[in-house]
Amino acid sequence: MNDVFGNVHLGYVVVETRKFADWRRFGVDAIGMPVEHLDHGTMRFRLDDRECRFLLHYGPAEDAVAIGWHIDDHETFDRILARVVDRGVPVTEGTAEEAAHRGVERLWRFPGPKGLAQEIFTTPVVNPVPVKGFVTGEGGMGHIAVTSVEPHKVRGYYNTVFDARLTDYVDETISGVKLKIRFLRVNSRHHSVAVAAIGGLRLDPIRTRIQHLNIQVADLDDMTQAYLRVHQLGFGMALSVGQHTNDRELSFYARSPSGFEWEVGWNPVAIDESTWEPATYQGISIWGHTPVGQTVLDRLAQFKRAAQSLRAREETVPALSGPGIPDD
Repeated sequence: MNDVFGNVHLGYVVVETRKFADWRRFGVDAIGMPVEHLDHGTMRFRLDDRECRFLLHYGPAEDAVAIGWHIDDHETFDRILARVVDRGVPVTEGTAEEAAHRGVERLWRFPGPKGLAQEIFTTPVVNPVPVKGFVTGEGGMGHIAVTSVEPHKVRGYYNTVFDARLTDYVDETISGVKLKIRFLRVNSRHHSVAVAAIGGLRLDPIRTRIQHLNIQVADLDDMTQAYLRVHQLGFGMALSVGQHTNDRELSFYARSPSGFEWEVGWNPVAIDESTWEPATYQGISIWGHTPVGQTVLDRLAQFKRAAQSLRAREETVPALSGPGIPDD
């Protein structure tokens, strides 16, 4: 069987930033993650027994620059790499230092949508010091969300590389703008990648490669305490506490020091592959998730970014996305 679904898990996120002091306060004091400084330009955070779940490198991007995917076994790893190589897409083996920083034995890298490099590895390095309060396991460390003017090609890309499956859609209207969000899963987690697009318009109002990333906490109290710490420490809040319609996760969205949003969630549904059927939900939230602190200047900046996106070509990696997968 050539399908790799179920053997792929979101492993880590690599961020390039110059705001190390802010990220340390955000990661440790607000979110509650243990931190390790590897050198003057490299820092990483943990969520569990893995050495690394978030790797920060010093640099100007203020954005996520790579996503690491844990592959269960070498046979699946080789199958995924062959899919990429056979389509003429360049692959690069990570250096020993890059692997050590990410807490893995070895990795390979290839291009991804929106310039977000994709990295795959099989063997993570385990840290014997326990970390409590977060949920990872078979579902991976959480999910990422991206905005795209080519959502069907993003879906095609992850289907080609990881046999991603469509979980569901959400139709949402924000300030008169219609959005369609596609939720893609690669294992039992409701989604590892969400792809949002403005209906009928080739506009992308988001500066960063990812719009938000998500981590899951073990208890409701872990989420409420993180929410209070974010407020008390003066970090921006993007969306207040609320509950999503499709995965039923209770969560809030903070603004990370690099600008993308950071979702802390609790108790999302898990997928039963024997019974699940994709559906379309009207609205992203059952209740809550009210926008917080967005100023007129923020809206103008998003409008400017959207206008600029009309002239820019989004990276889709055509050899892997193909013509894309249209909405059902």
